Amino acid sequence: MAGGLVAVHAHPDDESLSTGALLATWARAGLPTTVVTCTRGERGEVIGVPLAHLEGDGPALADHRSGELAHALEALGVPDHLFLDEVPGAASGQFEDSGMAWLGTGEAGLSDDVPPHAFVGVSVEDAAQRLADVLRSRDASVVVTYEPGGGYGHPDHVRAHEVTRRAVELVEPRPVLLVAVQGEHALRAGYAALAGRTSPGLRLPDVDGPLPSVAVPDDLVDLHVDVPPVRESILAALRAHATQVQAVDAIDDDAALVGCYALSNQLLAPLLPVEAYRIVGDGDVAWPAGVRRIA
Repeated sequence: MAGGLVAVHAHPDDESLSTGALLATWARAGLPTTVVTCTRGERGEVIGVPLAHLEGDGPALADHRSGELAHALEALGVPDHLFLDEVPGAASGQFEDSGMAWLGTGEAGLSDDVPPHAFVGVSVEDAAQRLADVLRSRDASVVVTYEPGGGYGHPDHVRAHEVTRRAVELVEPRPVLLVAVQGEHALRAGYAALAGRTSPGLRLPDVDGPLPSVAVPDDLVDLHVDVPPVRESILAALRAHATQVQAVDAIDDDAALVGCYALSNQLLAPLLPVEAYRIVGDGDVAWPAGVRRIA
């Protein structure tokens, strides 16, 4: 029997964008499912005129995005959530969104203006000790987060990976660690399938251009999670994050993708038929239906 799953993410919306199918599948199987969010997304860009006043107002945006997160988790069927800075630790105060700067298409880095309580400045050991306490209290058998590059380089995603990896080392018995990736072939096929589907104001990805760090050679993918059985839950979760995600739609006429969406960078992105993961380290897990070990 599979045990508890804990997903560790940097901001509200990452849980739906990166691991929505895994979370929904795990929860649908009746297994303990927890999301830990490291910041409240205070420095996120805001999509759309109706909510534009929230951008730059950290406390207001944090409060709004926390509400979006609650609705998204409800859509995914995830019953358990906490912010990492709510867990007692050596440091006090909230862990704040560090912000980012776009370095190129699909590549982000640290901005020039980092807030004093930014997550990137938090002690990895302190944050990992807090997360380890969560893993123990939830009896986690599987932990999931970003790959080392944070999916596309966001500094908070990279720090979340570092914290999660260290936390897993602190727990005995050690949970299985998954990192979210995508096979290069599947991702490029999804890009190609978006051709002709753009809507006003949005750009299409370059099929032959550089790929973000989430993309790995196909033979390095260890685990697939089927998206179609939980697609409607994922789409509803993405729509819940209205300040961050737009153009969310189902697609039924192409095997290379099952939907699409766009972020604040105005770039249309594919919702692929499978979520892909790499397994870090050893461990024996009885994966629920819809989750397939492929290597």
